[in-house]
Amino acid sequence: MRDKPIIVQSDRTVFLEVDCPGFEEARDRLMTFAELEKSPERIHIYRITALSLWNAAAAGIRADAIISFLEEMGRYPVPLNVRKEVQETIARFGLLRLDRDAAGDLRLTSREGPVLDEIRRLKHLQDYFLPGETGTPRDALRVRPEYRGQIKLALIKLGYPVEDQAGYRAGRVFPVVLRRELPDGRPFSLRPYQREAVGVFHAGGKVTGGSGVVVLPCGAGKTIVGIGAMSAVGEETLILSTNITALRQWKRELLEKTELKPEDIGEYSGEIKEIRPITLSTYQILTYRKSRTDGFLHFKIFSDNPWGLIIYDEVHLLPAPVFRFTAEIQTTRRLGLTATMVREDGKEDEVFSLIGPKKHDLPWRTLEGGGWIAQAGCVEIRVDLEGAEREKYVLAGNRQKFRIASENRRKLDVVRGLVRRHPGDRILVIGQYLDQLRHIRRELGAPIITGKTPSREREEIYGKFRGGGIPVLIVSKVGNFAVDLPDANVAIQVSGTFGSRQEEAQRLGRILRPKRDGGGAVFYSVVTRNSRDQVFAEKRQRFLTEQGYEYDIQDGDLLDKESLILSKNCSGSGSIRAPSAVRGRRAEKAGKDGTGDDPQTACGASARGPLGLDEGGEP
Repeated sequence: MRDKPIIVQSDRTVFLEVDCPGFEEARDRLMTFAELEKSPERIHIYRITALSLWNAAAAGIRADAIISFLEEMGRYPVPLNVRKEVQETIARFGLLRLDRDAAGDLRLTSREGPVLDEIRRLKHLQDYFLPGETGTPRDALRVRPEYRGQIKLALIKLGYPVEDQAGYRAGRVFPVVLRRELPDGRPFSLRPYQREAVGVFHAGGKVTGGSGVVVLPCGAGKTIVGIGAMSAVGEETLILSTNITALRQWKRELLEKTELKPEDIGEYSGEIKEIRPITLSTYQILTYRKSRTDGFLHFKIFSDNPWGLIIYDEVHLLPAPVFRFTAEIQTTRRLGLTATMVREDGKEDEVFSLIGPKKHDLPWRTLEGGGWIAQAGCVEIRVDLEGAEREKYVLAGNRQKFRIASENRRKLDVVRGLVRRHPGDRILVIGQYLDQLRHIRRELGAPIITGKTPSREREEIYGKFRGGGIPVLIVSKVGNFAVDLPDANVAIQVSGTFGSRQEEAQRLGRILRPKRDGGGAVFYSVVTRNSRDQVFAEKRQRFLTEQGYEYDIQDGDLLDKESLILSKNCSGSGSIRAPSAVRGRRAEKAGKDGTGDDPQTACGASARGPLGLDEGGEP
């Protein structure tokens, strides 16, 4: 029994022992129906939650399969209450269903009549039903069509996830044809897991498909999944993204990977207001209003055009106002794309109800082992807080403590040392605080991109980085999302947003695109020892730990010694060595389309050149 890695507790926590045989298999299975809570060195702690089980149920995972797995991999028998709770919670998905009667009216049905009776008596739900529906017992409740989203959201709050099979209205037909050959002559096709994700989402056009979330790491081609979904649906599409850079990246990908023409694609942003068969917009412009008392001026984009599909890029960042409007457009197919289902505001149940359940997910290490994303090692480098900064820290409140520790001046020494150790590599320095980043800029002579950098200047700097003209680039939080820098292979994080797990995942994602030379990547997180910075760093790392990444802890004082990760003669692309703990877990192969001539790497990216740091000044 001691060789089994799992211990299941009666409070639905699950302990997973790292050094036990079967750890990796157990970790990958657990992530399909449980959530990681803590990940200290030897024991990872998961919790089985209602939402994690409902997502599993939506993906077709049965309760008996979950219990059999826990019994098979468990050191002790699964507690009887856990077995019962798993069975009952899984059974709740599909207990209530939205569909249409013979007349086409929207209705709420249930496998169990008493459940409908309970809902019928709830006064705060009365307005969602047509008149006369709540007075007498029936086997169904007719729902006002405009409240299709609201009733799902209200019921999941009561512990009843609704299976929505009411179907969708047809959008205006507009075929999106995928290229077989890219403009530069390279062959192009969807990767196997991308085809599977598109197939599960679309479900052949049946009511069982058409809404949901696809979870893939940065660099694994979420945009290509979105394009594949557009091709499968074959109707006019609205694509929502995080910022103007991401919007224009979508446009480049669409023009390269499909037979769409520039005039088929419209941009609806702060700079341009175009509505075309394929329209690209941002969350920022949709949530713009002149004052808090005014309405949202641009929400009409949702309803003024007969969209057949709406794609929500980085759906875990969906703003609350867009949630509210999404509740009103449930007759339109909806696809969410994200690297992580984690929302720091805890609104995962709203994504489940209004966008749809998780349709497809693959462990990051599985994709790495197949060569679809770059092999990466994670390193936490700890430095001390000294002198006047330490005194100031001791006297500060908790929030100020975090900022003082995050902006520790000793971190600059580490950044300089790491840049010296990576000649010829493409390095991103990422941080939260602009004063800190500007100080690093002055020291390194490297360009910086912040939220205030004009979009044209931003694109110019990104272009030079992609082309090799800039070896080191400093970015603020704007670099967290949807920035296509395929040859970036080193990231140095100097500060972050408290304990944001999704931010940590996104920042690692900046360097995960498969490299043209087959090389790996290293993600450094520079942290102040024994401080609030270290406490929050441990929280940020939780999601990546669940995905199988291990942080090798290093002392910043050893940076100039041979014992720190990289060999002394490391000299650029392909020479990065991950920590030994990570190296030992890697697949041997370089990897299929993930290297060399991968047609899914960025448009127009060129091979890197061995440029010195002094060549990377202000453009």
